[in-house]
Amino acid sequence: MSIEKQVLHPRNKHRSRYDFPELIKSLPELRPFVALNAYGDESIDFSDPVAVKLLNKALLKHFYQIDHWDIPEGYLCPPIPGRADYIHYLADLLASVNDGVVPRGKNVKGLDIGLGANCIYPIIGHQEYGWTFGGSDVDSSAIKSAKNIAAINPALSASVFPRLQSNKNHIFKGVVKPGEVFDFTLCNPPFHASAAEAQAGSQRKVRNLGKQKGKETVLNFGGQQAELWCEGGEVGFIRKMIEESAALGKQCFWFSTLVSKSMNVPFIYGSLERQRPVEIRTIEMAQGQKISRFVAWTFLSPEEQTSWRKNRW
Repeated sequence: MSIEKQVLHPRNKHRSRYDFPELIKSLPELRPFVALNAYGDESIDFSDPVAVKLLNKALLKHFYQIDHWDIPEGYLCPPIPGRADYIHYLADLLASVNDGVVPRGKNVKGLDIGLGANCIYPIIGHQEYGWTFGGSDVDSSAIKSAKNIAAINPALSASVFPRLQSNKNHIFKGVVKPGEVFDFTLCNPPFHASAAEAQAGSQRKVRNLGKQKGKETVLNFGGQQAELWCEGGEVGFIRKMIEESAALGKQCFWFSTLVSKSMNVPFIYGSLERQRPVEIRTIEMAQGQKISRFVAWTFLSPEEQTSWRKNRW
């Protein structure tokens, strides 16, 4: 009997506990890393980065038919259920302005800001809804990895287009081409304001897993500088994004970004209100004991929204 995680989105394929026998069928290399935990359930050691990466490979193969996925050592290995939630709630956001129907297919185009080496959001968005994705990152190695994932998997090769952001001080500028349009943007911004803050956060995570081994912190989910921290932290990054979104204005229907800390939301709304979008929404997503959220905004008037969906969806 599978126990559902009621807090995940209804369309999220990861609402049940991990079915390790099925995942091992999809990826036999996972088998040596699965054992009974203290509660008598099959699990992996989530403090082991190799085990975490193999779990992700198994999930992507089993649920999303991605046969070839890998990331360079030390890069962020994201928890897939939470990433899937953002995609499904974005689909609901699009449906909310489309008579309740989720627009599907290659005409729907998203832009993932901070794509990373893992390419997770485009994988899930394309495999679930058929969407096309651009994706940007300031790290050339991350872009190389994402391009390889897209190229080596036939399902993705014509639908995912990673782009290097050559100026780390810009978000959209230099990535979005003149006249290019997107139906939505998404972003999982760097949480922290400094390397020291990022390291402290990683140490807390390891302690919470009960796996502090000596003085060295093992990052089970990995992460490079650009993935974990930036000057000004989360608020600084999102403020810059908001300012640049106003310059793009009507080239995108919905801009969006995750906001990890609820205390940051009022500051983000303050920045948004200065740019005068037509509408702002906060969408909450509950994942286990953690409540996460994303903020979305649009500069399109109701008439422009109607015209957009008729011409594109």
